[in-house]
Amino acid sequence: MEDKLKEFLSNNDLDIFEPHTGHEDRFLRKLETKKNKGISFKWLSVAASIVLLIGFYFGTMYSPKQVIDIADVSPEMGETQTFFVNAINHELREIEKYRNLDTEAIIEDALDDIEELEEHYKNYVNDLQFKGNEEQIIQAMVTNYQQRLKILQSLQTLLERLKNPSNQNIEFNETI
Repeated sequence: MEDKLKEFLSNNDLDIFEPHTGHEDRFLRKLETKKNKGISFKWLSVAASIVLLIGFYFGTMYSPKQVIDIADVSPEMGETQTFFVNAINHELREIEKYRNLDTEAIIEDALDDIEELEEHYKNYVNDLQFKGNEEQIIQAMVTNYQQRLKILQSLQTLLERLKNPSNQNIEFNETI
C-alpha cells in the first residue's frame, strides 16, 4: 500500500504552492453564478399553475355535459360564449407575459376578482338549470363575461403602463 502511495506521488505533479492572488474572489463569483443557475420555485409555481389551468380547461372541455349552459340556449349564445371564452383566454396569456415579482400582487388581485365572477357565473348556470331559459339570467351571464374581460383588459393596460412608465403618466390611485 505504501509503495502505491509513493508511486502515485512521484508520478503526479501535485500543486503545493499558494493560489494566485484573487483566487478567493474568483471562487466566490463562480459559486454565486452556480446559485443563480438553479430553477427558482417562483417560476416553477407559475408553470404548475399554467399546467393546472390547461388541465382544467381540457378536463371541462371533454367531460360529459350534465348541466345547461348559455351555449345550450341558442346557437347565437354559443357563439357569444365562444367569443368571450377565447377573448378571456387570450388576455390571460398576454397578462402572464407581464408576471414578475413587481406585478405578482396586482395580477393575483385581478385573478381573485375573476374567480369571484366565475363563482357568480356558476350560480347563474344553476339558475338556468332550474328556472329555465329566462332572459334575465342569460343577460347576467353575458354581463359576467363582459366584466371578466373588462377586468383583464384594464389589468393589461395597467401592466403596460408599469412596464413603460416614461411613455405615460401612471395614476397610482387607478383601480382595476
